[in-house]
Amino acid sequence: MPINKEAYLGVKRVIGEATVLVAVSKTKPAEDILALYDEGQRDFGENYVQELLEKHAQLPSDIRWHFIGHLQSNKVKNIIPFVYLIHGVDSLRLLKEINKQAAKAGRIADVLLQVHIAEEETKFGLDAAELDEVLTAVRSDPAAWANVRIRGLMGMASFSEDRGAVRAEFHTLKQLFDAHFTALTGPASNILSMGMSGDYQLAVAEGSTMVRIGSLLFGKRG
Repeated sequence: MPINKEAYLGVKRVIGEATVLVAVSKTKPAEDILALYDEGQRDFGENYVQELLEKHAQLPSDIRWHFIGHLQSNKVKNIIPFVYLIHGVDSLRLLKEINKQAAKAGRIADVLLQVHIAEEETKFGLDAAELDEVLTAVRSDPAAWANVRIRGLMGMASFSEDRGAVRAEFHTLKQLFDAHFTALTGPASNILSMGMSGDYQLAVAEGSTMVRIGSLLFGKRG
């Protein structure tokens, strides 16, 4: 189905200039991505490595590709040469592999650490103690992590009709972000990625600087 241009413009109005919109294009054909690209959209998010590789090869080179799915360590090398931002780093082991493959590719990889804030056990992510451990390990030996740059945090709220509970989860993530990143300034640490099609307005109200929206823009997936 065609993109929802009205919804796209509506989202842009709500989030304003300070929040980045990542259009979640997983399972959507290249022509749908191009239609949104023609509206000026440049940030697109994919969940599956093979699909991302195929789209990267056939779509404009100035697209900023975000990997937003659960990334397996053995797939890192496939996307590291070009991926703009990896959203879901949920272990020190995965971060080490990203650093290793980025060094081989001669680049610095930008990543977000994924924090588990939802009620559902199925969602991935670090808890508060694990987040502290990862950040401490990286910041205590920066030379060993020269090819990875932690830009901020990412989290997904519960899939719930309880708006108060969802907002509280976003608030928790914002507090963790402030605790670990407010002492740092500039582009190296300015991303708080939270909010999707059903809850992005709550996320923005709680301080999100990046939202990941798919179904509002591209329609429901089959």
